[in-house]
Amino acid sequence: MTDQIARAEEFERKAEKKLSGWGLFGSKYEDAADLFDKAANAFKLAKSWDQAGAVYVKLANCHVKLDSKHEAANAYADAAHCYKKTNTKESISCLEQAINIFLDIGRLNMSARYYKEIAELYEQEQNLEQSIVFYERAADLFQSEEVTTTANQCKQKIAQFSAQLERYQPAIEIYEEIARHSLNNNLLKYGVKGHLLNAGICQLCKGDVVAVTNALERYQDLDPTFSGTREYRLLADLAAAIDEEDVAKFTNAVKEFDSMTQLDAWKTSLLLRVKEAVKAKELEEDDLT
Repeated sequence: MTDQIARAEEFERKAEKKLSGWGLFGSKYEDAADLFDKAANAFKLAKSWDQAGAVYVKLANCHVKLDSKHEAANAYADAAHCYKKTNTKESISCLEQAINIFLDIGRLNMSARYYKEIAELYEQEQNLEQSIVFYERAADLFQSEEVTTTANQCKQKIAQFSAQLERYQPAIEIYEEIARHSLNNNLLKYGVKGHLLNAGICQLCKGDVVAVTNALERYQDLDPTFSGTREYRLLADLAAAIDEEDVAKFTNAVKEFDSMTQLDAWKTSLLLRVKEAVKAKELEEDDLT
């Protein structure tokens, strides 16, 4: 480890010396870039991630001077992946630098990939607001490049986080849109009932029973097989329980579904919100009587 760090520091020192010297036609930047690359690799082998990240940024600057945009963007991405292990803020900053260059040279797919990576870093930090922003940027670019599956994965994250932040309408629209597009694809058709269930749960969170009933009718028109599914039955039973302000009926419907198909943490937390709202209404009614 210490040997690798000593080697890395030596390469870095030589690179800095090249930059401060005189060279013909950018050759000093080429020579320095080669040395910075060696230094960064040695720092990586020593698992000295911050130092590796910092050297990759210096390498990127050399490529910028040489007008080697693709190489500069890759060096920023390499820096980001080193910083990812120790410093999320720096990692995001380097990914944004890489994205700006990739956008400039028309590499939209790479830009989309790194937007998604930034979104994932914000997700790890539990910063859902910023995560949504970058998943949206990624989804737009993936869509424009016709990478539909990845675009849909990003959109589902946007919907998931929007609902967690109590922004139910955009979440509903995303799930319904994905369900519509999935119907025309034999590989994705099976997932339609899951997307409609997610949309329906978000409808329940809004607390408007009429809207839920109308939505179920729309989903039936969209996919005639939906009314025969357990997902449809759950939504219909929950809507009835909300309308009747019956907490026990609500709980039983959830339990029955969960015993056959386990509900994930996201669905469970949203259904808990709905249940609490029903409970509050039930108590309100009891107080009035």
